[in-house]
Amino acid sequence: MQIKSLREIEVLKAQHATFCVYFSSPNCGVCQVLKPKLLDFLNETYPKIKVCQVDTAIYPDIAAQLGFYTNPSFIVFLNGQEFLRRSRSISLKEIDESLARPYNLMF
Repeated sequence: MQIKSLREIEVLKAQHATFCVYFSSPNCGVCQVLKPKLLDFLNETYPKIKVCQVDTAIYPDIAAQLGFYTNPSFIVFLNGQEFLRRSRSISLKEIDESLARPYNLMF
């Protein structure tokens, strides 16, 4: 799902308390390499976390309002609260270690 406004994130917090947002830009090489790996990993390992994306080339204000000023960036909300935030160097192993226990407790 593509996010086009900060309001959409607020709606997601209310409707889908558990979701993540990946911030990237089409002209960012790291973003383009990491994106399919991250999306596949989340869909396979944490299927109940709704995955959303923001194109920061088109909507830089969304990332800036959430305090992200570099690509790629990633944020996870669990029960409507920010749980995990990463920028620039994003490790799938670190995300897995951070999410495994709370995800298994929730689901």
